[in-house]
Parts: sequence; C-alpha cells; structure tokens
Amino acid sequence: MTVVTMGWKAGWSTIRQARRRILEITTGQASGGGRCGMVCAERLQGGVSMLATTRRLLAVLLVVLAAAGCAQNRPEPGPPATGAPVPPGAQERAVPVYFVAETGAGPRLYREFHRVVTTDPASDAVREMLRGPLDPDYRTTWPSGTALRAPVTAADGVITVDLTLGSGPAQVGTAGAEMTVQQLVYTVQGTLQSTDPVRILVDGAPVPELFGAVATAEPVARGDQYAVRSLLQIDSPAEGATVGRTVTVSGEAAAFEANVPWEVLQDGRVVQRGFTTAEVGQQFAAFRFTVTLPPGTYVVRITEDDPSDGEGRPPFTDDKTITVT
Repeated sequence: MTVVTMGWKAGWSTIRQARRRILEITTGQASGGGRCGMVCAERLQGGVSMLATTRRLLAVLLVVLAAAGCAQNRPEPGPPATGAPVPPGAQERAVPVYFVAETGAGPRLYREFHRVVTTDPASDAVREMLRGPLDPDYRTTWPSGTALRAPVTAADGVITVDLTLGSGPAQVGTAGAEMTVQQLVYTVQGTLQSTDPVRILVDGAPVPELFGAVATAEPVARGDQYAVRSLLQIDSPAEGATVGRTVTVSGEAAAFEANVPWEVLQDGRVVQRGFTTAEVGQQFAAFRFTVTLPPGTYVVRITEDDPSDGEGRPPFTDDKTITVT
C-alpha cells in the first residue's frame, strides 16, 4: 500500500506540472503572438504528451490501489464455497448437525454447529450432515454419494426430506441403521426447532424401509434422546479451533448430580483438570467453564462422572483439539 500511495501522489504531482507547463506555453503564445514559433509548439506537444502518459499511469495505479484496498479489507473466510453464487437475502447461521460416534454404550449421536450462509437452513444442515464432521471421532453413516434431491419442507405437522441415495455401502450394521436415520431426524428437527416427525423420500417417493432395518413408510419420530444421544458433548470451541489464551468451553450434558469433570492435555499429558456443573442434573442442560492456557496445541476433554466406580458401562466422553495463540 505504501508504494502504491507514493506512486499515486507522484502521478498527481506530474499532472500538475504538465498542466502548469501547458498553461505557461499557451499564455505566452497569447501574449507574445507568434513569437514562440516552433519552440513553443514543441514544448506544448511535450506537455500534452506528459499529461497523457501520466494519466495512463494513474489509471493503472488506480486499479492496483483498488485491488490492494480490497485485499486489505477482505473479510475472514466463511463457510466452504459450494460453487454457487450467494442468493439474495442469505444470512450466516450456525446450524446444528448431528453425527455418529462409537461409545461404550454403542453408537450415539454427537452434535456440531456448522456455520453456513443460507436462505434455507434445514436444507443446508442436511448437506453439511452428508458432507461430514469436523471432529475425526465422528462420522456420517449415510452411504457415500447420498445427496439432498429437493429442499426440505415443513407443512401440516410433517417435515419432508427427499434424498438420492449414494451407491456406496452404508457404514452401518443392524444397531447403526436406526442411528443413521435418527442422525437425519435430529439434524432437521434441531435446525427447524421442531419435533414434527420426518418423512423420508428417496428419489421423490416413499420407501417402506431403509438399510433393511428401519421402517420409513410413515414419518419417523424422534428417538428418545437419552437412548440416542451421547449424554455429554462439547459444543464450543469446535474441533480445530484457534482461540485466545482464555478458553471458554461450553456444551450440554445429562450428568449424574450435574457433575462434569474436565481435563486439558498437551502431548498426552494432563496439564490442567477440574470439574464444572451443568444447570440441572440427570437431564440435558448447559454447562460452561473457563481455563487459561499458554500458547500451544491442546486437547480439551470432558468425561461423564461415574458413580459406579467402573462397575457399569464405560463413561461417555468428548474432546476437542484446539490451538491457543
């Protein structure tokens, strides 16, 4: 920017000099009649040539200056580009997207919030679900290549999602088939803030079942969240986030007596630990805690409090890798 600005100022200075020379020459011609002759004419031509050249230079500088200004003021990168232009009226939103992860209690749903620029949050939430998670511990269990065929609609107490199934094999067994369908149900219901059942169409038509295990001839209701979801999860910071030294961790837990133990690890070593409490115990409720860390890469982990001292199932956990600057 400094070099371009200097060139801009120098260009205007040259224009002023050229204009002054032309004015002096033309004034001399007017006052002295034809005495200047060929010398004045050559000087006049030189001034005009200087003026034209400098104007062309300034036009180039203007383009460079505008580009530099745009680069300096360019906003932070947004959601991944889809190749389509942003439609009028689109707004950036954080949509809840559910994924499947293995736990000591079998496959369960975990939630991420994805930022999208959208006029149709439910449809874009489904696309994010099919695209995949940020957290490498999660996955989408829909067949590879599955796509949203038409926009998600909600009418007459039913949410409708029309899919084209991919040719890849579904990453599910019998136990995972129900979780795969619930992944879709929770994603669209969460985005629309609705508990209406979800009608699943394939290529525009109802199908009697999916994955040979889940009946879909009728709209599918939301499964019991205590049997479908992980009982705790970190919502923020997101996996891979870069944060300041004071890190606020928030999420949701259905924790025994509302207790949520946490620890921070670096290179596999625990550097800090503590516990926080959810707003309510034994039901899904928000929690939050703050930890101050020096710059570096860390894993923030929360763990379900285990009142059985290891006699019951393994506790639920969730973790996020973050970079502190």
